[in-house]
Amino acid sequence: MSVLIVIPARYKSSRYPGKPLAELRGASGSAKSLIRRTWEAAQTVSGADRVVVATDDDRIREAAEAFGAEVVMTAEACANGTERCADVLARRPDLRPEIVVNLQGDSPLTPPWFVEALIDAMRAESGLQVATPVLRCDRETLEAFLEDRRAGRVGGTTAVFGARRDALYFSKEVLPYTGRSFAEGETIPVFHHVGLYAYRPAALAAYGRAAAGPLEGLEGLEQLRFLEQGLPIRCVEVEGRGRVFWELNNPVDAPRIEAALARMGLD
Repeated sequence: MSVLIVIPARYKSSRYPGKPLAELRGASGSAKSLIRRTWEAAQTVSGADRVVVATDDDRIREAAEAFGAEVVMTAEACANGTERCADVLARRPDLRPEIVVNLQGDSPLTPPWFVEALIDAMRAESGLQVATPVLRCDRETLEAFLEDRRAGRVGGTTAVFGARRDALYFSKEVLPYTGRSFAEGETIPVFHHVGLYAYRPAALAAYGRAAAGPLEGLEGLEQLRFLEQGLPIRCVEVEGRGRVFWELNNPVDAPRIEAALARMGLD
């Protein structure tokens, strides 16, 4: 099955304007833009046939083309990355992928095996329409989530799912509520939702035709539109393998990501 990775990137982020062009320093101190680091992460994924950056902003287009990325210009009206992925397929029918991966442009620490796990899940189950990874929180990540909430910041997203691992809900609150701290080595029942999706083209087309529902509007989480429309999302559990995963949601996240790049020796 042919796989297209789309990296949606918009300049007008309400929480962090110009975020895709924000520079992050690697292990040696060299700086690269967020969009470049995400594009370089996509290049390490096995089984992907093509990678494109999807944007509506000429500043991002110019920066991406300068480091060698293929760019598809999309509508300014796209409200989120999933709509932007759908717009890519609508504008470029020549691409014809069987699986589309949405690697959000604020996730440069995404390990390749996260993406590969989604591709494998989609290939293994022909009826699966949407899949997304979840990562069991360690103490450091859970405390970072709770710290963000105490400070009134919107940080990472958590996921809860049923016995078949189909999603029940996603939230920017820390769910499920536990009401206690956890000892070193204790299993933590909170899962970090990784901002990454795999879709069938038909699911993307249906998403583009559907209106945003009230939960999507309240949480500001694009994937809730699928759940509100009754389309299941498979949660695929992945392992960090010692890698720290963190998205650039707010300016305060930049030092966290730079520290992770330094620890992993990534330039």
